[in-house]
Amino acid sequence: MSNEVTLKAEGVFKTFDDGRLNLDVLRDINLEVARGERIAIVGSSGSGKSTLLHILGGLDAPTKGEVWVTGQQMSALTDKERGQLRNKALGFVYQFHHLLPEFSAVENVAMPLLIRRTPMVEAKRIAAELLDRVGLGQRLEHKPGELSGGERQRAAVARALVTRPACVLADEPTGNLDSKTADRVFELMLELNQELGTSLIVVTHDLRLAAKMDRTLTIDSGALVNPAS
Repeated sequence: MSNEVTLKAEGVFKTFDDGRLNLDVLRDINLEVARGERIAIVGSSGSGKSTLLHILGGLDAPTKGEVWVTGQQMSALTDKERGQLRNKALGFVYQFHHLLPEFSAVENVAMPLLIRRTPMVEAKRIAAELLDRVGLGQRLEHKPGELSGGERQRAAVARALVTRPACVLADEPTGNLDSKTADRVFELMLELNQELGTSLIVVTHDLRLAAKMDRTLTIDSGALVNPAS
């Protein structure tokens, strides 16, 4: 693991204000993620895990504080620049695969490359190689509705990694799978993380899976209770 910092959060707060009530969802989050490092974030439902992941990924802005991705300060970027940085440096995996139903597996996985204007033939070639790597080499032309839950999630993992991002952010990536399939998908994520040197931040309720990571951070009432561990 490198000392190079892939992602950093400093003094991050997130407050929701509905006009009557101020709700502090995140409180003074400080976090550094090294290149290739694997971090699990655990905590009870409603503790702020998913909100933190969205802010780290530039999908939401903090009320206060700063986030840097590969050395770039998110708040200093325009919306367009933030979108370009997300496409270049970050990959996302969610509990539900979010594959586009009308496209084949290879087209879904190629999508992040097409967004950055990679030629179609090249994008599909790279996508096909990665799908083969996740055991879906025979399912390239199948649409999501023709794949099992585990296959869809493996395709989603391939899509997150197809651009070789600096960091993958995963929100309960195995939460919708049976335990055997969950184990296979998680092991695959760890294998590819090691192979590609990609940092990995996983929000999970599964302490057994969290134990396989380099560090486990606990979020409680919006605050990290063990940030230095």
